[in-house]
Parts: sequence; C-alpha cells; structure tokens
Amino acid sequence: MARLTKKSDAIELFLLMFLDLVCLLGSYIAALLIRFGAYRSSIDEPQLHWIVFLGIMVFVLLYNSAVDYNRNFTRRGYFVEFKAITKRNFIITLIAGFLLFAIKEAENYSRLVFAYFIVINEVVTLLAHIVAKKIARNRLKKDRNKTKILVVTDIEHAEGLIKELYERADYSWDICAVALCSSRADSKEIEGVPVVAYDDDILNVSIQMAIDEVFILLPDASRKYVNNLIHNFEMMGAICHYSIDVTEMTGNYSHVGEFGGFTVITYSEAQFDYRRRMVKRLIDIVGAIIGLILTAITFPFVAIAIKVNSKGPIFFAQTRIGKNGRRFKIYKYRSMYIDAEERKKELEAQNEAEGLMFKMKNDPRITGVGKFLRKTSIDELPQFYNILIGDMSLVGTRPPTEDEFEKYTPYYKRRLCITPGLTGLWQVSGRSNIENFDDVVKYDLHYIDHWSLSLDFKILLQTVGVVLLGKGAK
Repeated sequence: MARLTKKSDAIELFLLMFLDLVCLLGSYIAALLIRFGAYRSSIDEPQLHWIVFLGIMVFVLLYNSAVDYNRNFTRRGYFVEFKAITKRNFIITLIAGFLLFAIKEAENYSRLVFAYFIVINEVVTLLAHIVAKKIARNRLKKDRNKTKILVVTDIEHAEGLIKELYERADYSWDICAVALCSSRADSKEIEGVPVVAYDDDILNVSIQMAIDEVFILLPDASRKYVNNLIHNFEMMGAICHYSIDVTEMTGNYSHVGEFGGFTVITYSEAQFDYRRRMVKRLIDIVGAIIGLILTAITFPFVAIAIKVNSKGPIFFAQTRIGKNGRRFKIYKYRSMYIDAEERKKELEAQNEAEGLMFKMKNDPRITGVGKFLRKTSIDELPQFYNILIGDMSLVGTRPPTEDEFEKYTPYYKRRLCITPGLTGLWQVSGRSNIENFDDVVKYDLHYIDHWSLSLDFKILLQTVGVVLLGKGAK
C-alpha cells in the first residue's frame, strides 16, 4: 500500500473505502429485494448469496488498497470516475464467477441477483462518488490548514509555471508565494501569487514564512546552487520537490514522483504516514475535550485567585509560531503582571538560558498565584482549546514566540515541521533544568526523527508523572 503523507490521500483511502462498502451493501440488499420480493427466510440459498457478498466485500477492500482505486479522486473527472467504477465492477463479476466455480455452487446462485447488483452498484457508486467529490473539493478549498507551497523558479519560467500548477493543482494546495532566482523585477506578483524574494534573499525570507512544501524549477541553474537550496529547505523541515531534467542529484530521503504534472525528485528529512497522523489527531481531539471539561471545572477557582492577586485579565493570549511558520494565538491562564512583556527587556541581562530562550530564577514578573499555577502546570489548561482547533497537539515541540522565531536558522526551523505540543520530549527529559536552547532543539529533532504513537503515549504518561511530582515549569 502506498505511503500516505497528504490529507487528501487519507480522505481518498479511508472515507471512500467506507463509502464503497456502504454502496456495495445497499446495492446487494436492493438486488435481493428486487429478485425475491420482501426479505424473508424463503430466499433461495440465502447463505450462498451472503457468502458471495462477503467474498466481494473482501475483494473490494483489497482492490481499493492494493491498486489505488481511488487515486487522485478529488482531481479526476466524472468520465474517469465512471471508467474506474466500471472496471472494478467488471473485475468483481470475474471474481464472483471464480468463487462460485471454486465452491461448485454456480447452479444454485441466482444470476438475476448478481445482474441487478452490478447495475445498481454502478449507478449508486457513481452518484455517491459525484456527491463525495463535490463535498471533498469544497472542504479542501476551505481548509484553514492547506498545504502552503513556495514556488522557486526564474523570471523566464515563472508565469507559465504558475499557470500550469494552478491548472493541475491539488485542492489541498495553497500556492502562497513565488521566489525568483534572478535580479529584481518590477512586478510584485505573478498570476496573483506574490513575489516574496529574489536570489540571495530566498533562504532568509523563507525562514520567516509559513511553508510546508517547496517546488523548484530551475533548468538553467548550477547543480551546486540547486543542491544548496534543497539542503537548506530540508534543514527547515520543508518537503522539497525538484523538477528534474538533470541526473545524479544528491541528498537523502528522496524519491522520484509527480507534482502538479511535473516529474520531480522529492526531498524530505521526514515524511509522516497520514494514517498515523489521523490517529494522533483523533487522540488530540479526545484529549482536548477531556482537558476542556477539567478547565471548565477549575475555572471559577482559578479565575477568582488570579483576579484577587493582581489586576488584569484572567487569560493571557500571545502570538506563537506553529507548524512550518504559521502564526496562531496561544491561550494560558495569566501568571504574570500585565506589564510583563515590557519588563522583559529590562531583565534580558539576567537571562539564565543560553541561546534564544529567556529563563530567569525568581522572575519578578510572575505573580504569587502565578508561581503556583506554573508549578502545577494549571496555567497551561486553556491550551486545550488550541489543541481542539488544531493549532497545537497534545505532544509535539515547544511553539516559539515571534521574537525567538525572527532569530531562527534553517536548522532551528526544522523543529517546526510538526504541530507544536502542550508537552514534549524535552519537557519530560529535564523540563525547567534545561537552560540551553540548542539542547531543546536536539530533543525536539530526536522526537521528530523517531516519532511514533507509542512515543506519544510514553511522553504523555511521563508528563503526568512530572506534573504530579511537582516538577512544574518555572
């Protein structure tokens, strides 16, 4: 089975497989009712008819998975859809015939039932796929977490390339920007896509952007220049597609594939199977709901304590950097005085952490109640809302502040190639005792490179232990 790394691929495999099974069952029951009238125990050889259906269902499950029956579902046209369904039903006919021959029951099986079934299934499945296609396209168009794509090319190819990509674009794509490996041009956009960088500025500008994938078409550029781009985009955690008409490209984790109609070599430090990511997201939703119930129960007590202790709002909202550079608002219970951000500049000289983090023992900006909230991690409870809406996950990497992010290198940005988490490997491996930002990055990259659902469960269990033992954040 092909590895699933895109949301659209997962939708095509799982939801359509379920839809196809529903259509099969409905069509088969309808065929039995038409042939024999109201369902009753007097149906000729009822066991045989359901054995044949079971065989058909098992075959369809294997067929859908093994030959990518629903490949490019959202993009393929209705005639292609009709041909795909007709081809599958033809093979179902052959398989059913072979099954009846193998069990020597062909004479006892109603051929009319099977004829009705094939015709009904053809119509019902086609109509169901048409409706599902429209729903999937509309949903992908409105998805707030579309795959953000940066196009890197030269001025000679830019206009034609953008047009072609739009014509063949996946509905889950957002072609958000174009970077030109050439001298500056007068136009600020090409085919409606903003031009954000030129030549030597491309990498510096890209670090600060929200980018999931990069498409490179540079037929006239030197191999050394292209390899440097690919290496740095990989280091940022972006999936990099290079349109090939050259050979002997270097780099690990690559494979030849297709992107928007172009043959490409795809480079990525890590690609996560979307089936496991879907399970992770389901766990996040369940965990977020439980966490929000706990937040609602404790809210009156926490709110009163915060208000009595110091002036200011109950909640603290701050812009953080999420997956691949996306900005989002993180929510916490306020644990500092309202002028904390302004006072931070005065305290920079007393920063006890090395690198991009700010950490200070006995930080005077923290309120009396805030110390307790941080020690017990209660201040983090509102982040379950961020998890519910998809900005964060239960387990991930620490989301940096905007001022931290402005100082990032490509190496640092790779820690943002996954959704940030409420807890993570570095929190349970030392938490407040880690005072070097590079150590945080090492833990985060180790988590990314070795991610699994079992690792998430292990970190969650360790987090519970850390919080209960009072080893909270400072």
